[in-house]
Amino acid sequence: MSPPLSSSAEATAHRWFHDEVQPHTPALRAYLHRAFPHVCDVDDIVQESCLRAWRFRLDAPVQHPKSFLFQIARHLALDWIRHDRVSPFAAVTDLAALPVADPMPTGFESAAVRDELELLIAAFDSLPPRLREVILLRKIDGLSQKEIAARLDLSELTVQVHVVRGLRRLEEFFRSRLGDLSAR
Repeated sequence: MSPPLSSSAEATAHRWFHDEVQPHTPALRAYLHRAFPHVCDVDDIVQESCLRAWRFRLDAPVQHPKSFLFQIARHLALDWIRHDRVSPFAAVTDLAALPVADPMPTGFESAAVRDELELLIAAFDSLPPRLREVILLRKIDGLSQKEIAARLDLSELTVQVHVVRGLRRLEEFFRSRLGDLSAR
C-alpha cells in the first residue's frame, strides 16, 4: 500500500489523472467494444483500468498514459474472457423458467407429515397427564431432570421414573399402531 500523499502530491496526481487518463476513456470504451465484442462488462473494465493506472502512478511515473491504460484494459478483457470460458455464466431473464427443485412439499409428503403429526399427538394424548407433562418438558422443551423436578415440585428420582415410564408407553403405542398398519 502506498504511503499517504501530501496535498500537493495529491493535487498533482489528480491533475495527471484528469489530464492524461480520463480523456481516453471514451476511446478505450470504443476499443473494447470493437476488440472484445463478447465482453459484456466493458464499463467495469474501463473503470478498473483507470483505477489500476492511478494506483501505478502513485508508485512510479507513467511515460505513455494512453498506451498504458489500453494495455491494462486489454489484459483485463483477456482475463475476463479466460474466466468466462472456465466458468461461463448466462444471464437469466425469467427466474420462473429455471429448472429448480420446488421446496414446497408434494401432496404425498404433506399428507405423510400430517399423518405422522396426528400419530404423534395421539401418542402423547395416550399418556397420563403427569407423564405427558414430564415427557414434554424433558424431550420437547429440553429441560434437565433437576429443572423439571423444581418446576413440578417432584424429586429428581420421580422425574427419572416418569421419563422412563413415559418413553416405554410411547414405544408401546407406536409398536401397536405400526403393527396395526402392517396388518392392513
